[in-house]
Amino acid sequence: MTTPDCYVCRKEAEFDALPPRECVASDQHWRVAHVFNSAVPGWLVLVPRRHVTAVHDLTDAEAASLGMWQVGLSRALRGVTGCEKTYVIQFAEAEGFSHVHFHIVPRAADLRPEHRGPGVFELLGRPAEESVPSDEADRMAHSLRALLGEASNAQA
Repeated sequence: MTTPDCYVCRKEAEFDALPPRECVASDQHWRVAHVFNSAVPGWLVLVPRRHVTAVHDLTDAEAASLGMWQVGLSRALRGVTGCEKTYVIQFAEAEGFSHVHFHIVPRAADLRPEHRGPGVFELLGRPAEESVPSDEADRMAHSLRALLGEASNAQA
């Protein structure tokens, strides 16, 4: 089920036409997108492909693969960005964004102290001139896909 007033559901309805940045990777339960208004290259969101507004409403199948996605994306981000660690964050409280989504944020070693931890959200919701350009987000998506594909092939 999709909800028309939900940003994530509207994107899911366009699944076959999404640019690389809007579908970095996906499976039957989850889709990964690069956020659209962040100053941090590689800031991803992991979203269930059906409308869900609370973590406790995830199906067992969605829950079973959640951890693998979070770890796999963190590893891929480290491989692509060289980040020191990743933040995994979930609130789903912003107007129009109540659909469950997990922020997977690469934290570079040189990230300013005021942007570490919860302060990283100061780097989201940035004006266009400060945000990662769409073409760069698409390039990041292709690089991440390549690493995620290699990891999938290695596990097979």
